[in-house]
Amino acid sequence: MKLVLGVSGGIAAYKAALLLRLFTEAGYEVTVVPTAAALRFVGEPTWAALSGRPVATDVWTSVHEVPHVRLGHEADLVVVAPATADLLARAAHGQADDLLTNTLLTARCPILMAPAMHTEMWTHPATAANVTRLREHGVHVLDPASGRLTGVDTGPGRLPEPEEIFAAAVALVDRDEDGTAPGQGSDRHTPGSADPLAGDLAGRHVVVSAGGTREPLDPVRFLGNRSSGKQGYALAEAAAARGARVTLVSANSDLLVPAGVEVVRIETALELQEAVRAALPGADAVVMAAAVADFRPRDYQDNKIKKTHGEGQQDAAPTIELVRNPDILAGLVAERGTSASPVIVGFAAETGDASGDVLTLARAKLARKGCDLLVANEVGRDVTFGKDDSMVHLLRPDSEEVRTVGPAPKLVVAGAVWDEVADLLTGHGTVPAGQ
Repeated sequence: MKLVLGVSGGIAAYKAALLLRLFTEAGYEVTVVPTAAALRFVGEPTWAALSGRPVATDVWTSVHEVPHVRLGHEADLVVVAPATADLLARAAHGQADDLLTNTLLTARCPILMAPAMHTEMWTHPATAANVTRLREHGVHVLDPASGRLTGVDTGPGRLPEPEEIFAAAVALVDRDEDGTAPGQGSDRHTPGSADPLAGDLAGRHVVVSAGGTREPLDPVRFLGNRSSGKQGYALAEAAAARGARVTLVSANSDLLVPAGVEVVRIETALELQEAVRAALPGADAVVMAAAVADFRPRDYQDNKIKKTHGEGQQDAAPTIELVRNPDILAGLVAERGTSASPVIVGFAAETGDASGDVLTLARAKLARKGCDLLVANEVGRDVTFGKDDSMVHLLRPDSEEVRTVGPAPKLVVAGAVWDEVADLLTGHGTVPAGQ
């Protein structure tokens, strides 16, 4: 497997050395193509030693081999990490002023870019437009992570961890080898292509819920849960990358919205129900990844609930009466009735209890809800919620087989979920909206 690892000039270039080691240890034949600026951060001897191959630095070396064309033609995968704002801009507009941008233009294999830059640069409208343009051309662009940047800055723009980039690259290659994504010689990079992973969701409208609902007690307190929204946002990103029109119903998450995704922000379970129903007409699939509160306070207090201070009342505490929230997932299934569309996917965040383990409880939930696919995962204080990796079990009512995915980055888990949804859409015989 021949891989080109492009490295552009950002401080995160040092992480690309760790990514290179992951690829070489997995058996990939890697040619590193650093930009001139990248070589100011990590020198050519480092890339050569870690890859075990000559480093390709310019179009003038070994001209008789025409490297600016050959590298792209021979590659099975091109990964650019880090991809700076400058590199994204040049690639988006088809510039070919160095060996790396020439390679990007001549490659007919999957291309994966992992951006890294300061928050202001990532959130700038020009960068957002460039990312959208690249995705429309069939390039898979990861969203950067949030965290510590150069100096004291913190925010979105941090290069995803090498393990996450590696997992996304492997998933991209696996999909290409399985024939579910265009490969060499395809038209995946022609204008208008919006299918960096598979294109199997092109023309589809999908609705994804994410985050954890909050049920207010008073103006300052609420009942909530530990969900960060990371899995739902990864699902939205992966669906958009595969060509879908995505409506993301986001509950109480401050994550960066993936490029090209329409977001509807809500807080409570009732608001979530209303937003999903509003987005439902014409939807091909609904994925309910949000952690929805089962109960809410019967009465909302307009003023902050105070501690009692009267004589003999120091230990007194208010009694909060709860009522059930609607079962949104079961309600969607009921409203769909006997129709085959939309495909409905539920999530089961389980801890296991005296009545059964996670899988036992998940099977019961699948039967009870009547959805087409259930994604079950074990959760807890230090498990799944807020983490970048997850392990899930995918269950369908028409099969006893359980597909287990992970532990893996949530973007990889998201890809596995959409694989199942794409299969269900094909099985249902539905067509893209508007056709």
